Amino acid sequence: MDIKTLQALVVDALEDVKAQEIRVYDTMHLTSMFDRIVIASGTSNRQTRALAMSVRDKVKSSGGEIINMEGENTGEWVLVDLGDIVVHIMQPAIRAYYRLEEIWGDKEVKLGAAKRSAGTARKASQKAASDGTQAPAKTAAKKTPAKKSAATKAPAKKAPARKIPAKKATVKVTAKTASKTASKTASKTPAKKAVARKTPAKKSVSKKSAAR
Repeated sequence: MDIKTLQALVVDALEDVKAQEIRVYDTMHLTSMFDRIVIASGTSNRQTRALAMSVRDKVKSSGGEIINMEGENTGEWVLVDLGDIVVHIMQPAIRAYYRLEEIWGDKEVKLGAAKRSAGTARKASQKAASDGTQAPAKTAAKKTPAKKSAATKAPAKKAPARKIPAKKATVKVTAKTASKTASKTASKTPAKKAVARKTPAKKSVSKKSAAR
């Protein structure tokens, strides 16, 4: 069982029987024997036993393993060994005397965040188990529209080909302009010839001067 799931089960079991001052500490950096220590208080021998049984029953029903239980006879300090987590359920006087928080309490785990993460993990695993067979169909359905949309965008690449007639139109305009220019040039050419015809007139003037 996942450590976060087991931790959430323990805290829920203690809260169900009204445990006081529940504390969870991460001990992975201190020892390799267990990953978490949970400390809680019960106001009487009867309550400490009830808290220990609540933890045992809830973990067992969820498929967890109970390694050992100690201290049920007196009820002053009941220890529940779950392997990865060791739970200490103590009466307030015993807890104040032994001060386990000072030994193991270097790194406290926030209960709210731990329970939320464990709950999210359980929901995700349950959803994956129920929808596991439908997942490939959903992904395939999502990819199909993407391919169709790419196909609809293909004609957009042919759009520049429609601009070719515009270039022909430009060529026609240029041809017309050239023809107009040619006609203007042709019309101006006779004017130059007319100037050439005036040249004999100048020669006649020179003949008159010679006659004088």
